[in-house]
Amino acid sequence: MPLFRRTSDRVSEEALAPRRILIADDDPSIANLIQVTLKDPRYELTAVSNGLEALQAFEKQPFDVIILDVMMPYVDGFEACQRIREQSDVPIVILTSRDGTDDVIHGFELGADDYIVKPFKTVELIARVEAILRRVEGYQSRRAPPIVRVGPIEIDAPRHRVTVRGHEVNLTPMEFELLYFLAANAGQVFDRETLFREVWGYEYVGETNLVDVCVRRLREKVELEPSRPRLIITVRGVGYKLSEG
Repeated sequence: MPLFRRTSDRVSEEALAPRRILIADDDPSIANLIQVTLKDPRYELTAVSNGLEALQAFEKQPFDVIILDVMMPYVDGFEACQRIREQSDVPIVILTSRDGTDDVIHGFELGADDYIVKPFKTVELIARVEAILRRVEGYQSRRAPPIVRVGPIEIDAPRHRVTVRGHEVNLTPMEFELLYFLAANAGQVFDRETLFREVWGYEYVGETNLVDVCVRRLREKVELEPSRPRLIITVRGVGYKLSEG
């Protein structure tokens, strides 16, 4: 059975406008490296040195991607992530010097969409940012219908709106993409590697349980009893699927 997935065959004028990226890191060398790496006419970069300045910049103008270091003075990356997420579904990337354990999990629980471990390769940073922008920009058409209904779930893709049992639920961009993919392919079982590739947009890194964290957060928002899920089903030893009924 063919998968319904996003494509990027059509590019609108809006998609060609520079994308605003906010970078928050108190290490000048890292902040400079990120700016040099992302120096491109497609991006408009704003760099700040702590979480408080990140929040202030966020209040002044909208951003398309926010990159937050975890360890920063005044307001750390976790608190900044949480406070931004309370107001916006802008994609948030966490920078951490600890590889994929407590920092990463905590970041996703607070609403981050992705993470990058220091020291990072410049090609990895570019790939992550481009993958995030591909997921959220309007030039990505969908092969699946714009409105997908599965059981009590209705997903209105053009409006980025999800209702469950008639009640609207707020999802981060990553949660939205995961639910959309599962709903558009309801009944099919996907392993973590496939979900990572199709939803996150790049190859799976097996040392993290990023997919599991995102599934757990989704269940907390769409299931009546998250500990006894009836919609997002775990297929033991394989992966996850969205129930068709």
